[in-house]
Amino acid sequence: MFTGRLLGLVILAGLLAGCGNGDSMEGFGGPTMGSTYSIKYVRRAGLPEPKQVRGEVEGILGEVDRQLSTYRNDSDIERFNALPANSCQKMPAAVLELVRTGEQLSAQSEGSYDLTVEPLMNLWGFGPQGREEKVPGAAALAEVMSRVGYQHLRINGEQLCKDAAVEVDFNSIAAGYAVDTIAARLDAMGIHDYLAEATGELKAKGRKLDGSSWRIALEEPRDDQQVTERIIDVDGYGVSTSGDYRNYFLQNGRRYSHTFDARTGAPVLHDLASVTVIHPSALMADGLSTLLLILGPERAWDYAEKHDIGAFFVIRADTGFVVRTNTAFERLSGKKTD
Repeated sequence: MFTGRLLGLVILAGLLAGCGNGDSMEGFGGPTMGSTYSIKYVRRAGLPEPKQVRGEVEGILGEVDRQLSTYRNDSDIERFNALPANSCQKMPAAVLELVRTGEQLSAQSEGSYDLTVEPLMNLWGFGPQGREEKVPGAAALAEVMSRVGYQHLRINGEQLCKDAAVEVDFNSIAAGYAVDTIAARLDAMGIHDYLAEATGELKAKGRKLDGSSWRIALEEPRDDQQVTERIIDVDGYGVSTSGDYRNYFLQNGRRYSHTFDARTGAPVLHDLASVTVIHPSALMADGLSTLLLILGPERAWDYAEKHDIGAFFVIRADTGFVVRTNTAFERLSGKKTD
């Protein structure tokens, strides 16, 4: 399994009865990646049986787990992580694709975003091998930082290589990748009206049975109750929310979240509470929401504007939360700016 992602998105899409023309609304879900997944779609005449669709989806999720999970020792990535420095291992195409995506996001964030932060997460108590949530000492942090950095990874043909004992963690992009893969499989099966979600990352296309849009509620970043900040319509896009409000600890009055800046080796301490990204790729929405959360309110806004990324920011303030959203987000979510 994986660690469950923050569920900052709520699907507003109930199941409806079938229509007289034979079309029907179908849905199923279950556990995955330490959290859950759900699929809702319009089944039209001549399309595969729901049992077949479910089998295809769960086959994809099982393959993602076997390749990318950091919670099973026999996964492809954990076998690589166990190797010493100056080692190589043949990898599935999916692993190499995600490493390339991570390298791109690392370079664009000047190293703040990094797939090799698993040793840091363990050190601070958040990772699969974490023992206690606490601020580590300077010597322990320095030792772990010598094993962190995307520049220590190299792709050589079908092999992934490392020149230091780095460990790769795909939790910031694996669910988005799974959702994109599921969406592609649904399209290939002739299903073109669907909402696919895994651990809170999602992609929607087409319309519901009654012709209405797939609607998503964006949550206020609170750990005590669910409060809706905004409802958006989604058609053809992936949506991801990252936040610091459900996986953190307090020490000496300071809040430490599970979101790390790889340049410092420490959790971020700024006032950006959550970021929602809408993007044609659920994989990129997943990674970019994490990247923007790491950067903080000012750097993240500049990054989103520079790269034309649709982003919805929720920032902590003395009086509560302040929302800031850019033109790209308004355009992609079907809304108009004032």
